[in-house]
Amino acid sequence: MTKTYRIGAIGFAHMHINHLLERFASHPQAELAACADTTPLAPELREAHYTRAWNLRHALDDLGMPKAYDDYRAMLAQESLDIVVVCSENGQHPAVVEACAGQGVHAMIEKPMASSLEDGLRMARAARAAGIELVVNWPITWQPASHKAKELIEGGAIGRVLTVKWRGGHLGPLGAGVSHPGGDEDSQGIPRKLSGVERGATWWHQRAAGGGAMLDYCCYGSLVARWLVGEPASAVMGMRANLDSHWGDAEDNAAMLIRFPQAMALCEASWTTRDHGVTLGPIVYGTKGTLVVDKEPANQPVRVRIERGGGETEYHECSPMPGGRTDIAREFIHRLETGDPLHETLELAFNLEVMAILDAGLRSAESGRLELVDTETWRLGRS
Repeated sequence: MTKTYRIGAIGFAHMHINHLLERFASHPQAELAACADTTPLAPELREAHYTRAWNLRHALDDLGMPKAYDDYRAMLAQESLDIVVVCSENGQHPAVVEACAGQGVHAMIEKPMASSLEDGLRMARAARAAGIELVVNWPITWQPASHKAKELIEGGAIGRVLTVKWRGGHLGPLGAGVSHPGGDEDSQGIPRKLSGVERGATWWHQRAAGGGAMLDYCCYGSLVARWLVGEPASAVMGMRANLDSHWGDAEDNAAMLIRFPQAMALCEASWTTRDHGVTLGPIVYGTKGTLVVDKEPANQPVRVRIERGGGETEYHECSPMPGGRTDIAREFIHRLETGDPLHETLELAFNLEVMAILDAGLRSAESGRLELVDTETWRLGRS
């Protein structure tokens, strides 16, 4: 008899909860069971598209989540759950994972793993002691171009990797690029933008909650660089600043320069960037060519580009995801059903290493000095 997995959700702070619950709701072996939000450091001032109140209401009214609890600990104690999807603010990841572990419930954390390596290790220890799966989801894992880039690099298509560059940028998680419908329109019926004060009341702009552009976007750069370079990082120089979001204390721009034994990587993060037509990447510079992952074109096949110099350009078509597992719901349930390994980017041990890189960048941004990646600590986390 085919097992049905009961899915819970904890935390509606991160808008990725909407897409993730859609994926689990559409899986033939999954059913949405119950949800609960975490308690924010400060109440949000207005419900708008992708605020936590909107995300919770969307799950209940539109996605078919049958019930919501006021306290996630009560939900875990009273419901029989198999998997919990965690999209709380980054600072609450450890407490949520420990609560899941206490009830023997598998957990899926949306990127980044945590606000610090210390928190990541706390989560790993709780999961291992309880014997639960702890999976860190990365949207980039489900992009065929990422896998094609990895395949080409491992096949020697651009020689030895020298430098990886990745940039993430927009006008902020709840900025001008986000529509805010819901009965709060101007005289012409156009949804009103969230004001700076209203955005500042959300966790995204609160450093104590794990907000800020560095955690939000340099986490991607840390993952991509480690995955494509293929060796542990040794040191990081980081910088962050609040340049145009003074309603909050978290940074809206950041950058990290990562040193590997035989390569370097540059990761950039911005919440003040308008679309400028330049690819996010990654762009990978090798000894025999430069590999570029361009923006995915609408209604066209996705391709990876390699520049050889002298006007010589190669295009490589991207294959569908292997095994037909095109999202985290399919991958996670396949793991529980078969015991097969997760994709490398989702594995707990690999994510501790990524978290160590990001943690060094965060420490460097505070100290103003080059900081070593804490390889001894994350290695202990593997055991």
